[in-house]
Amino acid sequence: MEGSPIPVLTVPTAPYEDQRPTGGGGLRRPTGLFEGQRNYLPNFIQSVLSSIDLRDRQGCTMVVGSDGRYFSRAATEIVVQMAAANGIGRLIIGQNGILSTPAVSCIIRKIKAAGGIILTASHCPGGPGGEFGVKFNVANGGPAPDVVSDKIYQISKTIEEYAICPDLRIDLSRLGRQEFDLENKFKPFRVEIVDPVDIYLNLLRTIFDFNAIKSLLTGPSQLKIRVDAMHGVMGPYVRKVLCDELGAPANSAINCVPLEDFGGQHPDPNLTYATTLLEAMKGGEYGFGAAFDADGDRYMILGQNGFFVSPSDSLAVIAANLSCIPYFRQIGVRGFGRSMPTSTALDRVAKSMKVPVYETPAGWRFFSNLMDSGRCSLCGEESFGTGSDHLREKDGLWAVLVWLSIIAARKQGVEEIVRDHWAKYGRHYFCRFDYEGLEPKTTYYIMRDLEALVTDKSFIGQQFAVGSQVYSVAKTDSFEYVDPVDGTVTKKQAVLSPLIAIALKISQIHERTGRRGPTVIT
Repeated sequence: MEGSPIPVLTVPTAPYEDQRPTGGGGLRRPTGLFEGQRNYLPNFIQSVLSSIDLRDRQGCTMVVGSDGRYFSRAATEIVVQMAAANGIGRLIIGQNGILSTPAVSCIIRKIKAAGGIILTASHCPGGPGGEFGVKFNVANGGPAPDVVSDKIYQISKTIEEYAICPDLRIDLSRLGRQEFDLENKFKPFRVEIVDPVDIYLNLLRTIFDFNAIKSLLTGPSQLKIRVDAMHGVMGPYVRKVLCDELGAPANSAINCVPLEDFGGQHPDPNLTYATTLLEAMKGGEYGFGAAFDADGDRYMILGQNGFFVSPSDSLAVIAANLSCIPYFRQIGVRGFGRSMPTSTALDRVAKSMKVPVYETPAGWRFFSNLMDSGRCSLCGEESFGTGSDHLREKDGLWAVLVWLSIIAARKQGVEEIVRDHWAKYGRHYFCRFDYEGLEPKTTYYIMRDLEALVTDKSFIGQQFAVGSQVYSVAKTDSFEYVDPVDGTVTKKQAVLSPLIAIALKISQIHERTGRRGPTVIT
């Protein structure tokens, strides 16, 4: 600390009407909006910080990380300057601003921080023409619950000013502590730059048998793996955990340098976008493949010759084999959770294990409540997200280590494990259509028409013919969720209808919109 205290300024501003978090305290918009609209980012950051009660905010510790996408460094600087001005006492930030979403959750829980701010737009493209996002995680390490998101939105609609220390500068590349004297503050503001992997890696060591995984990857019957970080945040994690710690050859990991535009690619781990990995796996050289999204919470699993494991099947296989993981052998399994769109493959496993399964709306915040109450040990979504109660976020690398543990314990390949699972529990088929870049007005009409279709009583009993087969509609529903922990009711979360009816409506949507988004069949 040198020189005069850094001034704290109050800057007048005006509200934006479109800063409602989309769930879990997150705001995701085109990068140009954050970068170009006056005070757009400061407004939302101030709304997030003001949502924390003043007595909890003063002198508290928060965690800040990003997936490394374009505008992250500039945004991190603004977050730091505003956190200091708003009375935050200490920030923990990953070196170069990098921290995966699971690592942020891990650090929040480890140091008992008040929360964390993650600069990510998840699996969306980066770069100046891509997407940017800000996500707020609360003190349990998980996404903000709806009551907090609503509070943030209400503040954003009436905001008149924000506090900032524009002269405060930090060095994101230098590990260690940096302290700053601020005007009218009794204690210095502290920033600690930490290795982005170390704390998270220490947690993984307590969950898995690293010796067993290392033997799998380095022993005489070495499993050759191929892991694609898709130029997102996971590059340093893949190299340090899978290569340095567990002995996988360095060339097992590809696209491990985080890039602001993700190499011009879409950092979404599915068959549409992870084509480099898929083609490599089809050659038969590798027995196991995995890919991660930009912020490291989603993943995809492939077996030899490109055998694809759907996210719903992956969740069910993991659930059926939790005894392969020391963590679960020690603490047991309390229950499972899945989002409503996820297939019921998990339910079959839960029934055989005599544990409850909770069906929730999409959004990890619903699982966090179940895990905090001790009801749930493993959760997953059809959007390639899986995690357990070791964190309050989905965790892509954790899921990959679970799969490697299962392979090591069962001494079988990916395809053999999945086919054995189908033979025991039955096979569940699942289909997903992604519509990207649609105008909000179009999406409104799509959902309005679907809901009208499934809630019309005359729809029950209607018949649809596919070839020589005739199917009748037996049940439809507009899904709502009653949280078993606090009784909170969340309505209009999804429409439930026979697949043939949804397919019919989708074909009509194709005709109406005149376009088809990328389609993922799982």
